[in-house]
Amino acid sequence: ATRIAHAVADVTNFPPASRQPYVGTSAFAHKAGLHASAIKVDPNLYQHMDPAGVGNDMRLLVSDMAGRASIELKGRELGYDLGGDKELVTRITDRVKALESRGFTFEAADASFELLLTEEVEGARPSYFDVESWRVITETRPGEEAVSEATVKLRAAGVRYVVTGEGNGPVNALDAALREAIIQAYPEVSKFELIDYKVRILDQGHGTDAITRVLIETADGETSWVTVGVGANVIEASWGALVDGLTFGLRRRHRD
Repeated sequence: ATRIAHAVADVTNFPPASRQPYVGTSAFAHKAGLHASAIKVDPNLYQHMDPAGVGNDMRLLVSDMAGRASIELKGRELGYDLGGDKELVTRITDRVKALESRGFTFEAADASFELLLTEEVEGARPSYFDVESWRVITETRPGEEAVSEATVKLRAAGVRYVVTGEGNGPVNALDAALREAIIQAYPEVSKFELIDYKVRILDQGHGTDAITRVLIETADGETSWVTVGVGANVIEASWGALVDGLTFGLRRRHRD
C-alpha cells in the first residue's frame, strides 16, 4: 500500500503527505522519553498495527528531548546495536542536543541523523565527493527576471569537476551545478529529485542577519528522505542540506 501511494504521488507529481494514515511517513512515528522506552519493550504498546502490513516502517524521531532509549532504538532501526556501548550512546545524545541548540532539527530530518550516527559509529562521515569550492551569483537587468548562476568545484571518484549551473534562484542554480558534477561520477543521481524545500528563520530579532534553517526533501522515485542545513544565510544553510541529501541517497544505493 505504501509503495503504491508513493508511486501515485510520483506519477501525479504531488509530494506524498507525511501525515496520511497508514502510508504516510509519520503514520508510525514515535518520539522521545517514556514513549520510546515503552516502544523498546514492546512496539505494539503504541501502534494500532504492524506497519509492515501496509508496507510502511516504524520511525523513531530524534530531538533535543532525546534520551538513551531513543538513540538506541534509532540505531537498531538503522542496523546498529548501540546497547552495549554506553559511552557511544552518551556521545551521540550530547552531540544531537548540542547541534539542536544551534538550530538543527533531527526530528524532521532522519537522513541527516543517519549520517551523523554513521559518523559516530564508524569514525567517519559517509562521503562520495569532496567539495573544493562553490559560489553563486544572481544577476538582474531592468525589465528582465533575475537569473542565478552557480559554479561548483569538486572531486568525485578520483576526477576533478568544475561545473556551472543556472536556475531561477540561487539554491536552484546550486542544486543544478552540484547535481551535474556528481552525475558524471554517479549516474544514479539523475534519478534524485528535490521535492520539498522549507526555510525557517530561527533568530528573528536579528533581521536579515538571523540564523536560518533549511529542510530539503529528496526523492528517487521509490522513497524520499529529509536533510537539514543551518547557516548564517539561506544559501549556506541550503548548501548543507543539498550535500547531505545527495550523500544520503548515494549511501543508500551503494549500501543496498
